Amino acid sequence: MTEIPLKGRVWVASDIHLGPDTPATAQAFHRFLDQACAQADALILCGDIFDVWVGDDYALDSPPDWLSASLDKFRQTAGALALWLGRGNRDFLIGKALADHVGAHVLPEPVILRTDAGRLLLAHGDEYCTADRAYQRFRRIVRSPLVQTAFLKLGLGLRRSIANRARQRSMQANRHKPAKVMDVDTDAVRDAFRQADVRLLVHGHTHRPAVHRLDIDGKPHTRIVLPDWDYDHGPVRGGWLQIDEQGAALHQASK
Repeated sequence: MTEIPLKGRVWVASDIHLGPDTPATAQAFHRFLDQACAQADALILCGDIFDVWVGDDYALDSPPDWLSASLDKFRQTAGALALWLGRGNRDFLIGKALADHVGAHVLPEPVILRTDAGRLLLAHGDEYCTADRAYQRFRRIVRSPLVQTAFLKLGLGLRRSIANRARQRSMQANRHKPAKVMDVDTDAVRDAFRQADVRLLVHGHTHRPAVHRLDIDGKPHTRIVLPDWDYDHGPVRGGWLQIDEQGAALHQASK
């Protein structure tokens, strides 16, 4: 498993779901990026940065205004601190071309961070939702290099159409799934802790921000779930994790 050494104040955020229909979320997130430039030494975005991502050429070839504005902010942020772009279940096609375009790095998955607070395991989180077998089958298919290569050879318009249909079907299916099925599986989390040999796991994906304490093999472990972001539909949600020599602390975003 890849390990990345990161010193100083490290910020981690997830599940911003940027898109054409989230202008208020984008504005809040851009303010957060400005704050990170002033206060953090590194920023990691660990997946679902975008609500849909159909290939890096979408960003490189005449991006729409909403995307162009965010790319400019990413470029500005990467000029001030180390910026890592992670891949989630919505934007797993983020690649090196996009990262290079904005001066960032692609985040390996999963990855261990060596920070001033110690070693921790960082992941998007969907890989631990093993009770949702239908999703895990879908995940294995779309993460296949052969499938991704074939998909990226399609025209941009067709890719967008396929992605939108898949997203609609997923949202429809999720309405009928029990909440427990869409959350992480305890055994999968315990296995991840043991394989990585860490005491702290950080992930997003579930949109259920919390700090969970658990005992594994007689030792205390902590699982921190990152908030999702939404300033456009109902109550404001958002936030990030700060990791430094004092430990790891969740911060909630506000208006």
